[in-house]
Amino acid sequence: MTEAHVATDRRPNRAVLLTVTCLGQFMVLLDNTVVGAALPDMQQRLHTQLTGLQWIVDAYVLLVAMLLLSGGIFADRFGRKRVYLTGVAVFTAASVLCSLAPSLGWLVVGRVLQGVGAAALSPASLALLVAAHPVPQERIRAIGLWAGLSGIGLAAGPVVGGVLTDAFGWPAIFLVNLPVGAVLLLVGLRHLDESRNPGAPAVDVPGTVLSVLGVGALTYGLIEGGARGWLSPVVLGSFAAAAVLLAAFVAVEARACAPMLPLRLFRQRLFTVSNTAMGVVGFALMGSSFFFSQFFVSVQGSSVLRAGLQTLPATLAMVLVSPYAGRLAARYGFRAVVTTGLALAGPGLLALGTVHADTGYGNVWWRLAVVGAGFGLALSPLTGAAVQSVGPQEGGLASGISSTTRQIGAVLGVALLGAVVRTRQAGGAPFETGLDDAFLVAGAVTSATAVLTGLWLAKAKPAEPEPAEGRATPQRSTGPGPDTVTASGRASAGSPS
Repeated sequence: MTEAHVATDRRPNRAVLLTVTCLGQFMVLLDNTVVGAALPDMQQRLHTQLTGLQWIVDAYVLLVAMLLLSGGIFADRFGRKRVYLTGVAVFTAASVLCSLAPSLGWLVVGRVLQGVGAAALSPASLALLVAAHPVPQERIRAIGLWAGLSGIGLAAGPVVGGVLTDAFGWPAIFLVNLPVGAVLLLVGLRHLDESRNPGAPAVDVPGTVLSVLGVGALTYGLIEGGARGWLSPVVLGSFAAAAVLLAAFVAVEARACAPMLPLRLFRQRLFTVSNTAMGVVGFALMGSSFFFSQFFVSVQGSSVLRAGLQTLPATLAMVLVSPYAGRLAARYGFRAVVTTGLALAGPGLLALGTVHADTGYGNVWWRLAVVGAGFGLALSPLTGAAVQSVGPQEGGLASGISSTTRQIGAVLGVALLGAVVRTRQAGGAPFETGLDDAFLVAGAVTSATAVLTGLWLAKAKPAEPEPAEGRATPQRSTGPGPDTVTASGRASAGSPS
């Protein structure tokens, strides 16, 4: 498989390319945590309930989760520069729509479009960077800078969100993307070189459509079940539709010659266990962090700005610990590091389930830090375990699937833990009690997963490719090599979470 470089008459300015790709990914990751800080203000100004806040978050994460792999394939087939800049344009325009949204419905539409833009921007940004660094050592350094600078967006989100919301209201957190996006488009059009992979497989349209509809229907049932009642015909119908659509997705993927999700990979225990654990990490991390600012504002009476600062220990701990997780896994093994991380995060969440309105911040911040540090230890080794469980030609695909699994877990975490809170409120319990129960559920699931990884996250033999029957079976992506770079296989290195 060969690379096609459209602009070969000049050497790309790597400093400019690194800046453009990092800033684009920074914008996407900042949006993940900046919205959480603004949720209390959105609830007040949009006159919405918890269900509306869940849709604001999940509308974005759902589209990112379901389109991430397809966005990478699009970049490989149609040009990484083209897909990257298209993603930037869509994300920026959607951000403006969000900032001007007069109602919850329009805001959710804007968040959906933001998710589409992020699913194109994120994998293409890393593929552009890697294509410009064919020497392995240079590539590793560039990816390290990309991941490190992009990760700052996660840590900066609560502070930026708190400052902007406190000063100008929630629309400002979206409007700030406009100048960033405009600069990226102007500089990118002028300085980025085009590249593509002519041998990239076709986009799995049926699989993509069925996965979006199936997970979307399941998410709808979980979110609306807490508000409408679990026996509501609409809710029961959404669960039934989800079951049919997801069953159809499995059937289609089992028969496709180039599926977006090769089911044979799940025959490897290490691949299955690592992706299960990654889904739980997304579930517990995103589901619990959805409530952090709401706890400080609605339960403890903090301002939006102060609440943004108070949630910092979780994101800072995760950003600080994550760079060391891979090294520890290389020395002590995936199982030891992942299990230790989950064994920290689970009890940390359980401890958050015991805080109350009168609990001092000195007895809260360390619980947040323990949760962040635990998940920071688990994330990178879980991706590494998934990659190691397959053959070298499918390492990129395994990494992308791991990222998608985390995003799906995040969607379900916000939906299900929100349903826990709504169900408790429907029974007459205060919001504080519902939050405690949500943290306890997240902690229990995470702790149980620590037992799972401790027992079964073991090294497995690489998955054997299915035998060809008269012709070679198309592969969705290839692993990192000096001559081939695929956006689809690199979606997870810093994808929105």
